[in-house]
Amino acid sequence: MSTKRIGFLSFGHWGASRGSSTPTAADTLLETIELAVAAEEIGIDNASIRVHHFAPQLSAPFPLLAAMAARTSRIELGTGVIDMRYENPLYMAEEAAVADQISGGRLQLGVSRGSPETALNGAHAFGFVPPEGMSDADLARHKLEIFMAAIDGAAVVASDPRMTGVSQGLAVQPQSPGLARRIWWGSGTRATATWVAEQGLNMQSSTLLTEDTGVPFDELQAEQIQVYRDAWKAAGHGWEPRVSVSRSIMPITTDVDRMYFGGERGSEDQVGWLDGGNARFGKTYAGEPDVLAEELAKDAAVQAADTLLLTIPNQLGVEYNARLLETVAKHVAPAIGWVPPAERRLQPTA
Repeated sequence: MSTKRIGFLSFGHWGASRGSSTPTAADTLLETIELAVAAEEIGIDNASIRVHHFAPQLSAPFPLLAAMAARTSRIELGTGVIDMRYENPLYMAEEAAVADQISGGRLQLGVSRGSPETALNGAHAFGFVPPEGMSDADLARHKLEIFMAAIDGAAVVASDPRMTGVSQGLAVQPQSPGLARRIWWGSGTRATATWVAEQGLNMQSSTLLTEDTGVPFDELQAEQIQVYRDAWKAAGHGWEPRVSVSRSIMPITTDVDRMYFGGERGSEDQVGWLDGGNARFGKTYAGEPDVLAEELAKDAAVQAADTLLLTIPNQLGVEYNARLLETVAKHVAPAIGWVPPAERRLQPTA
């Protein structure tokens, strides 16, 4: 299995609520950049952002990812996830390549059909209406196909002989070699996990699984991961993919932590109804670091995945979240097999 990695996942909320460090969009954007810098200094492997439209949250990932890239040198930069229904796949291929080039090949782009949202037919307002007989989900997968071909250098338009003197296919520019192997699809079911593997994509196992078999969330998620790995092996892609899961992990070490997260809220899995069927949500881990380490060591999906993304309370500010990440890195993450990058380089290779 790949080296275990940890990262943060920011929903990028802003608003003038009491105690918020991010009353405006500018505050959220600038603090996200600063947190990426701080996370890199701590030794965190990945800085990822959620993408939502028509909400006071992060919505346009590529300018932000490019800014994060320009201020950092090692940390991976990702999304979880970009809703493909809203995207022009060729323009997105250009934007992704530019951000990846600025980062030196550190982009880890999570894409998907998207999550439940506040807007009714929001992508339609962007001008993307599925043709007759095609669902929103079908359209998202169709756009993914175009996007993947574009970042792989496929010709997507013919040249104009009057300008070029020849008739040939043209690819979008720039290209960023290796990006195609750093695309992830957000999967909410075991069936989708099989499809993701067949497409040759890395998998982000969703925080919300749109099925419920009665088993605990981590076991259902671990089963999804195994289904994915089995399908990947059967597809014979010839390279090792990556799998991520995300968790809300709130170490309590101060009175401030206790004030925010000291209750028992979210301590159990949650079951709900979504898109016409049962859905299962994971619990929040909150407690003393040693207790969290023991609990995460028993989390089947966290153990099965190679990347753990920590959903952070971004409105509490950079200083608070940097301390949260440092606490997890020092006292919790070693229990799941994580080793700081500096120590990793000293370990013998297999």
